[in-house]
Amino acid sequence: MQAYNVSKHQHFFAIGLSYEKADAIVRGKFSLSIAQRNALLEEAKQLGLEALSIISTCNRTELYGFADEAKHLIDLLCKHSNGSFAQFEEVGYTYINQGAIDHIFRVGGGLDSQILGDFEIISQLKSAFALSKKHEVSNAFLERLFNAVIQTSRRIKNETQLSSGATSVSFASVQYILQEIDFKSSKNILLFGTGKIGRNTCENLVKHTHNKHITLINRTKDKAEEIAGKFNLTVKDFSDLQAEIRKADILIVATGAQHPTITKELIFTKKPLLVLDLSIPKNVDENVTDLSNVNLMHMDHLSKITDQTLEKRKAFIPQAEHIIEEVKAEFYEWLSTRKFAPTIKALKEKLELMKVEELDYQGKKMMNFDEAQAEIISDRIIHKITRSFAAHLRNANGSTEASVELLNKVFNLALTEKE
Repeated sequence: MQAYNVSKHQHFFAIGLSYEKADAIVRGKFSLSIAQRNALLEEAKQLGLEALSIISTCNRTELYGFADEAKHLIDLLCKHSNGSFAQFEEVGYTYINQGAIDHIFRVGGGLDSQILGDFEIISQLKSAFALSKKHEVSNAFLERLFNAVIQTSRRIKNETQLSSGATSVSFASVQYILQEIDFKSSKNILLFGTGKIGRNTCENLVKHTHNKHITLINRTKDKAEEIAGKFNLTVKDFSDLQAEIRKADILIVATGAQHPTITKELIFTKKPLLVLDLSIPKNVDENVTDLSNVNLMHMDHLSKITDQTLEKRKAFIPQAEHIIEEVKAEFYEWLSTRKFAPTIKALKEKLELMKVEELDYQGKKMMNFDEAQAEIISDRIIHKITRSFAAHLRNANGSTEASVELLNKVFNLALTEKE
């Protein structure tokens, strides 16, 4: 990557782990809270890593950034999570340079999602880059790449039916209820946690089950009330959690806690209780299965649920891949221009120096010399010259190196290693 003048470090990496090889327990160990992400980025900045972004979702935790060795990023991930290097070696992956770029396009394009066509990852990518900018660990390459991936996602959603119908884990939970529960419209449903997954689950519940017996509980009650007001649902205090579980037929847990929030000690009901855990790390303790009346399903099981809609979406994979290749080609075209960016910068600086010398000479030689007007004209000429050379280099068709060498010789340019 150094040849493209986008980083002082040798390579661009994507490192991480996902649902494909890591189960929910292992993914939970490598899951990063917002506080952990802040700390990781701050340490990366102190270490001199100039561009790094992090996503940590229920399906995956990944770091995208520049380094000389992938181990530098893996060490950061292990240090700031509860995962170990040995665990990462077993289930993790490392992509480098073009492979890393290809990977992030497939992730953002919905082709590498736990449920095909799930585009919830895009909001995560946007938030990830915003956090990188906040910590000043971003650069032009990372911004351009993330924007290209977001553009790809938008085009796939608009131009294909890869995401036709609901495609998220939150919908998969509702799909399970629709398929497995009799009289689902009359069951008492308790939704614990109203973050993004909780909100989406709530909307799908209302839309597809037509159930009016839905109660929301969240540690921050006003967030639950905001959603409940939209659908005319019931909200209870966090202190009422145990009592509401006793009334529930279905308990859906979608909290963002780092440790289990539901254990068998909270469950006193003797009637059948279906518990759906949509959280990473797992927020429902496995010990609830000690209770004979409790059926526990985790998101990894729910995401395997397929239907005719999902099968139909597979037909649009080639179309989505074609869009990815189109946008990726535009990204690589931009990236290729970075190779000669130092030459254009050095040329501009050389012309600026000539301008200053000439204006100084003409100012001494000519009476009533309008230096301000001359500077405006000179700047426009310099801009046109550098733009013309940049256009030539972009379209040099394999002769870029020769053209750059000629410019260096003609203008005796003083090039720096990095723009």
